[in-house]
Amino acid sequence: MKRVKEMLGKVLGVMLLVLAAYASQQQLPAGSSPAATSTTAPVATPATSAVQMVDYNKNLAPTTRDDNYRTTYEIFVYSFRDSNGDGVGDLNGIRESLDYIEGMGFDQLWLTPVHPSATYHKYDVDDYYAIDPAFGTMEDYEALLADCHARGIRVLMDLVLNHTSDTHPWFVAATDYLRALPPDQDPVFEDCPYVWYYTFSREQYDGFVPLEGTPWYYEARFWSEMPDLNLGNEVVRDEVRNLVRFWLDKGVDGFRLDAVTSYVTGNPDANVEFLRFLTQACKEVDPNCYLVGEAWTDRASIATLYASGIDSLFDFPFADSGGIIRLTLNGSYTATDYVRAMTLAEEAYRGANPAYVDAPFYTNHDMGRSAGYYAQDDGPLTKMSYAMSLLMPGNSFVYYGEELGMKGSGKDENKRAPMYWTADAAAQGMCAGPPDMEAVQMKFAPLDEQTADDLSIWRWFVEVIRVRRAFPAIARGETTAVDSLCDEGVAAFVRHCEGEQDVLLVMNLRDTAAERDLSTLDGAWQLSAVLNTDTQPITLDGANLTLPAYSIAVLTPAA
Repeated sequence: MKRVKEMLGKVLGVMLLVLAAYASQQQLPAGSSPAATSTTAPVATPATSAVQMVDYNKNLAPTTRDDNYRTTYEIFVYSFRDSNGDGVGDLNGIRESLDYIEGMGFDQLWLTPVHPSATYHKYDVDDYYAIDPAFGTMEDYEALLADCHARGIRVLMDLVLNHTSDTHPWFVAATDYLRALPPDQDPVFEDCPYVWYYTFSREQYDGFVPLEGTPWYYEARFWSEMPDLNLGNEVVRDEVRNLVRFWLDKGVDGFRLDAVTSYVTGNPDANVEFLRFLTQACKEVDPNCYLVGEAWTDRASIATLYASGIDSLFDFPFADSGGIIRLTLNGSYTATDYVRAMTLAEEAYRGANPAYVDAPFYTNHDMGRSAGYYAQDDGPLTKMSYAMSLLMPGNSFVYYGEELGMKGSGKDENKRAPMYWTADAAAQGMCAGPPDMEAVQMKFAPLDEQTADDLSIWRWFVEVIRVRRAFPAIARGETTAVDSLCDEGVAAFVRHCEGEQDVLLVMNLRDTAAERDLSTLDGAWQLSAVLNTDTQPITLDGANLTLPAYSIAVLTPAA
């Protein structure tokens, strides 16, 4: 009888998850408000499970700390969720999805650019003070902010200051003026100050392209249709002050800063100086404004940029197919190397800015998706890679769809495929994807199938984020390697944060089981959470810790 009850309980749990996933795909009733209706119910936990972590971790509760140590979900707006049936993701689609986002444990959003632009990606801005009509209205954006804030979710705006579009009114005014200017005459600031918003020259330097019909060239490092702004010009800086005030007054919680190493090409000191100006300009409006910069570079260069006082910079050395995490999982680096890399990064960044908050991530909209990094993997490597990122200290970022093991590589459009809510591409809410996107064959199941599987990529993300948020020291602490437990395949380290409980994380990053004797450590430790990639349990028998392949033990000091 007991076994029958257990089986019935398990079946009931699975049925509830399937029903929740099914309900997430149904069309909104006519006249209903996106703010009041969600695409996916909050994450449910089955009554019983063969996967140890589902039961073991179910009573872990997120701690509340109103600071910048968040768990952030990056949404490529065009491809996330379509609320009006035109095939394009939009702001109301995000509003409809807030139960899903919050249920997974995310408490901050980074939205890729929402400003008007002729491109699908919107990184060439036409108007810094408006919302692209394809995504919705200003009222929709304000409603999204309000909905997020009511849930304790912060929102970061993607701020592209390195360049504008070539159809931005500033550039159009400048080029119209130069085209009408006699070839031998110099521009006059009072006649057209917008010429000084960009960098024009009569010589074609590296990174400059011709302005057709004139003897002039302009700087456009990324693309001829993305002219670079002259960020050293005080008039441009006044524009920057005005636009950040506009959005902060709207309620935006901070900015993701695009291409911070390219503000002044080849001049790291000038980039630091502009970042310092921008940080101060934002903090003068809102001292709590949070800034995270894209610095696609090495550890030493990132540390140099931290001298600006910026809150965070993305930790690129750990990310992408050639980063420390993948090189550790494929055996090129040892688990000890991974721990050592974390401690070296913390030391370098803290030395430049003691108040820094690291911004670890594994992939973003410019990178091939992580499920494609491990050709023969049926789940464990993909899972462990993101756990290694999410369990780093700082404000952790996750690209939409990675929690499903989505694939996409090659051209940029492929990396920005529609969120895989369901395998039915015609279902309500599904996006068509970027123009010219190639067909992407997904490796793992869509969301509405993964929610019923306790060994899915989705369930793994739910549990890793649950652990991250339950133990404040994981995100906020400093890393100390436990050398006696580390080796080629096992990473072990303690996170210490003043005023919080220490946490010992022991990761088995290889495909064979490992044992560790904890009696060599100071004090006694208890098993407080587990993360399993299969049904083999993690055990702690006295001081003997047994870790199955690709698993993580989370320990705290014994009472």
